[in-house]
Amino acid sequence: MKPPVESDPWAALRRFTPARIALGRAGGSLPTQALLEFSLAHAQARDAVQVTLDVPGVLRQLAAAGYPSLVVESAARDREQYLRRPDAGRRLSEASLAQLAALAPPVPSRLAILIGDGLSAAAAERHAVPLLNALRLRLAHWLWAPVVLARQARVALGDHVGALLRAEAVVVLIGERPGLSAPDSLGIYLTYAPRLGRTDAERNCISNVRPAGLSYEQAAQRLALLLGAARRLGASGVALKDESDPPWNPLPEAAAR
Repeated sequence: MKPPVESDPWAALRRFTPARIALGRAGGSLPTQALLEFSLAHAQARDAVQVTLDVPGVLRQLAAAGYPSLVVESAARDREQYLRRPDAGRRLSEASLAQLAALAPPVPSRLAILIGDGLSAAAAERHAVPLLNALRLRLAHWLWAPVVLARQARVALGDHVGALLRAEAVVVLIGERPGLSAPDSLGIYLTYAPRLGRTDAERNCISNVRPAGLSYEQAAQRLALLLGAARRLGASGVALKDESDPPWNPLPEAAAR
């Protein structure tokens, strides 16, 4: 008698990836266990978009680690408007605009860092401060502005904040769009010479920062190298290539001959 679930010949590969491969089948459908796991992951991804940022909790993490900080809000009045109007999440509210304008330093800061909820507040809550700790020694030669914690933030909000703080560069740590294998993935976006009107082509992105993805140490090292290269080049985005990984040689033994 055939078993109710037919195994997949690729099953041995599942230990190498969280991707849904080699799930087997029961008749013409997925096995019940695989279907339930998919439904749970889908629900977690939907919930991640709706959950609001625990601002007091992140502020406590920042204070415990010794980072001066301040809180701002985008022009999106609530989560519903944030999701329906991406443009509102890319600019500061009037109150936050006045707050940062009053704090603008007389001497330009070297580096502004913004932590934003984005599309996964859990990612910012879990990974932003540990990532900053990994960055601290690597970027000790940069003059840091106070860390800015932003509610209802889109990536481009960093350009607004960085310009007001007169920063040489801005780094945005923000929750990425949740997927079915990672509802808490953190993204890093670097913009050199931030100002309103910068486009995505003028930013560099490091994605999937989390313990099960790109580690804090790996992400910090890659960002530090990009920041140094951006300073030398005077630009970021498509003009700035990520050369933190060595060139891939598919046949190293042949190259050695």
